[in-house]
Amino acid sequence: MATFDDVLEEAGAFGRCQKRIFALLSVLPLTFAGFLAGIVFQGYTPDHWCRDSAVVDMRRACGWSLEHTRSLTVPLSNTSGRLQPSKCTRFDVDWNTTTLGCDTETLILTGVPLSACKEGWEFDYEGRRTFVTEFNLVCLDSWLVDMFQSVIGVGYLVGSLTVGYFSDMYGRKVSIIMSTLLNCMAGISMAVAPSYICILILRAIVGFVTEIVGVEQRRFVGIFYQMFFSISFLIIPLLAYFITDWRWLQAAFCLPSIIFVCYYWFIPESPRWLVSQKKFSKAYEITNAMATENKRNISKNLEALAEDEGDSPSGSILDLFRTPNMRKYTLILMFNWNLGVSICSTLCDIGGIVAPFVCYRLVNVWQELPLIVFGVISLMGGALVLLLPETKGVPLPDTIDDVEFPDR
Repeated sequence: MATFDDVLEEAGAFGRCQKRIFALLSVLPLTFAGFLAGIVFQGYTPDHWCRDSAVVDMRRACGWSLEHTRSLTVPLSNTSGRLQPSKCTRFDVDWNTTTLGCDTETLILTGVPLSACKEGWEFDYEGRRTFVTEFNLVCLDSWLVDMFQSVIGVGYLVGSLTVGYFSDMYGRKVSIIMSTLLNCMAGISMAVAPSYICILILRAIVGFVTEIVGVEQRRFVGIFYQMFFSISFLIIPLLAYFITDWRWLQAAFCLPSIIFVCYYWFIPESPRWLVSQKKFSKAYEITNAMATENKRNISKNLEALAEDEGDSPSGSILDLFRTPNMRKYTLILMFNWNLGVSICSTLCDIGGIVAPFVCYRLVNVWQELPLIVFGVISLMGGALVLLLPETKGVPLPDTIDDVEFPDR
């Protein structure tokens, strides 16, 4: 019995048309990688200490460096067994009553009481600005930096629960264009957001619309698509090197999305989705156009193809657990993460919400502890992959029977 893959084979399985579409879609990750890894530069926490307006005035009058000012006026605290300048406390003293002057080399302040920072912080990061330095997200508010990365995971979680429905109802093309447009709008809004709460809300929206984007990944096409995603991570440090303000860096991440909205006129709707919606004339029109661009001809009738396939029973999420092999593969993928299955993506997103807190909180206990935790989890995931079936040179399964009886 002929299948839709047979029709695509006639039209050119990966001809000029598919290569053009793939090339256009491959640059989409260039914007989304910035939202995933941009926190490394946008949320960098530089060395900091309590700000004291009297000390700032003295520093300017005397021409002191930040290092010299800190050595004279910042108390020391025991951090990991070493005495280091305190980041969250200051001397509770009127500097006008001390011997502090422009010629002071050392200052003994033994017994002087300490207090929390009252006038904000100073940061040893001159010439650059992150949202940490702008909103003073240090000390008691340092957990909000973790939240910045976690809220995009919340967006992914919500998106993974709704993406299938949205894409099935309105089509792959509309999903890509709408998500790209919303991504651009939310990203630019983040760049001009007046408060950190607004930034977190917009960040969650970015996570949601990013989850909608996807291409039909198969074999090496999927591998090359992920390769472009990796390349985009290499571009981020280059952008951050030249763009010193986190808001402008945010704008650089999302402005290219304006160009991607124009894809509406350059990429077709998925003919496979059109067939599933019984829009045979439109599916034939697109498939025939693909064949023409690939210099091929198609002979199969899509309506006849649909009649051959008959009405497939609607599946449910419970089908993932009803049979032994499907249950085993699903549980392994739920552990490891697979974009093709919404429930796997959902569990991955929960991990993405928790991971920033694990990373940043555990590092306060022991700097290498997060690496050990993530390394052990990765080893477990790698070991479980050995239980999955080999897919090299094997057609991907379309039904549960194909999974349970692969040799049939």
